[in-house]
Amino acid sequence: MASIKIVLWKHDQKKDSTFPLAVRITQNRKTRYIFTGKYILEEHWNNDLCRVKKSCPNSARLNNFLLKKLLEVDNIALEAEGSKNFISSSDIKNRAKHKGRAISFFQFGAQRVLNKYQAGVFSVCKSDLSILFNLREFLKWNKFEDRETVVNGIKERRRKRVGRSRKPGYSFVDEVRRQFEKDTTLYFEDIKESFLTNYKIFCISYLNQKTRTVTNQLVFIRTLFNAAIKEGIVDAKYYPFAGEKERIRIKSGHKIGLNREEIGRLENVQLEEESAMWHTRNVWLFSYYFAGIRISDVLQMKWSDLKDGRLYYVMNKNEKPLSLKIPDKAKVILDMYKSSQLSHEDYIFPYLKKANTASKRDIFVKSRNATKTLNKCLKQIAEKCGIKKNLSNHIARHSFGNIAGDAISPLMLQKLYRHSDLQTTINYQANFIHRDADDALDAVLNS
Repeated sequence: MASIKIVLWKHDQKKDSTFPLAVRITQNRKTRYIFTGKYILEEHWNNDLCRVKKSCPNSARLNNFLLKKLLEVDNIALEAEGSKNFISSSDIKNRAKHKGRAISFFQFGAQRVLNKYQAGVFSVCKSDLSILFNLREFLKWNKFEDRETVVNGIKERRRKRVGRSRKPGYSFVDEVRRQFEKDTTLYFEDIKESFLTNYKIFCISYLNQKTRTVTNQLVFIRTLFNAAIKEGIVDAKYYPFAGEKERIRIKSGHKIGLNREEIGRLENVQLEEESAMWHTRNVWLFSYYFAGIRISDVLQMKWSDLKDGRLYYVMNKNEKPLSLKIPDKAKVILDMYKSSQLSHEDYIFPYLKKANTASKRDIFVKSRNATKTLNKCLKQIAEKCGIKKNLSNHIARHSFGNIAGDAISPLMLQKLYRHSDLQTTINYQANFIHRDADDALDAVLNS
């Protein structure tokens, strides 16, 4: 059972010589503190009785306040123990902090977005913020209003948001706070199965979203729900994804990569040196030669990442380190850029050379803009090479998988793809292994 008591926190003395009073929670030998916001002199504290001495001004009022705080936390601990679910001292603290506070879904979600922004995960926080805006549009949805009118209204509000983001002095943090810090129009308890069903219909019919995009939004809602339950903001009984309720099924789409002959066309196509298409082709092939390194990682590679004929880098997505031998074809591409190397810490490819290396935000923005430019150029290159498949940056990864087929062991492919789980590699590679199905079809039709 948790041990809960009021203590004088002696590690943070104020200038007036007072110390803060806190509720101490000890469970399984781990201790957490909830600060009450009250301060007193050490001489006014009775350590044996854990209460304020009568010599302290307003001692009766202070003791009543502290007793109320103590009872609140104690009741939370008793409720948790009565449910027979394991609860840590940190869980008790979180539930006590939010006790009596009505934190909306938007407020909680906005804080998660800001946390990711502060951590430098800009691509994720931007997409998460879009989901919050989509949910707000859903709440405003008038089902009896003409569809075209609803869609045009959504587009116009989105256009204005984008316009604001491009103005000088725009602050992402200020925008998130302005939009959602006081928004109490949606609470976790409001998100039921019927809510999610109607939201999916809204996303498909009015936002024109594909199934996978809708699924990603449900995953975001589920993630926030799990975090809110853990922090004691909402009771687990309101969880809409439990048991046979709303079940999220992530479907795998078709992954189609280039074949060897098409790769050869890319390698041999004549392009004007130093042109946009020339750089694009080099970046794409460089990614492919290293088993489909993600484009953001390729753009951020520096000459310092090359040592003793090997490439050493850390993935932006999961911060996994990797070392690979530099293939001869990749060396040819590197030689093309040697003359533009300004220093050992310079970027290999030209897209981030003007980026502020001290600003994660600036690197992200320039990487994002470069990715859009590269994808546009790849369409032109595909047409020039007579390639009918959809050619994009990410297809470099699919192309490696397509050509690898089942010729490389799953364990080695797992290492090359930088997957955390072998099953992920097996599922991914299943998109490119067709031999068994082809043989079975031939056995029936050609027997």
